[in-house]
Amino acid sequence: MVAAATAATKHVVGGTATGWTIPPNTTFYSEWSASQTFAVGDSLVFNFPTGIHNVIKVPKSDYDACTTKNQIGATLSNGPATVTIPSGGQHYYLCGVGGHCTAGQKVSITVTGSASTEPTPAPASGGPAPAGSAGTTPPSTPAPATGPSAPAPQGPNSAAATLTGGCLVAFFSLAFASLI
Repeated sequence: MVAAATAATKHVVGGTATGWTIPPNTTFYSEWSASQTFAVGDSLVFNFPTGIHNVIKVPKSDYDACTTKNQIGATLSNGPATVTIPSGGQHYYLCGVGGHCTAGQKVSITVTGSASTEPTPAPASGGPAPAGSAGTTPPSTPAPATGPSAPAPQGPNSAAATLTGGCLVAFFSLAFASLI
């Protein structure tokens, strides 16, 4: 079964009441960020009035020093601005308007997940193995049927799942080989 993607989460930076502004204290955005779970593909919505603030992605050194000397990408000057999280790891954003960053208008996010997806469940009925998987070699002859068939064992480790998956891998391998 293929992983079912969940809808990407929209994170309103600073929450809907505050948004992207000079915060009430310098720890405001770090506390907000710590309360969130970020994943690749999620979006950050920076709510601010155009002409008053902006959003600039920077490396950690610029974030710590409240400078934009090494900014990453374009300055987002029109509010609200939406940024899609491109990768895992740390991402740093600040307001480049004079004095705003030093007053605490900066946010660091930690993206722990590689994507907003649910785990891929193991095939319960012997579905095909994922493309590119190796190692499953089907038996040269199928096992003989004896008497009335009993219910197939369930679960990813059952013999039926392994046999069916192996047969499907062999079938698709032969079909692909005949195309070459």
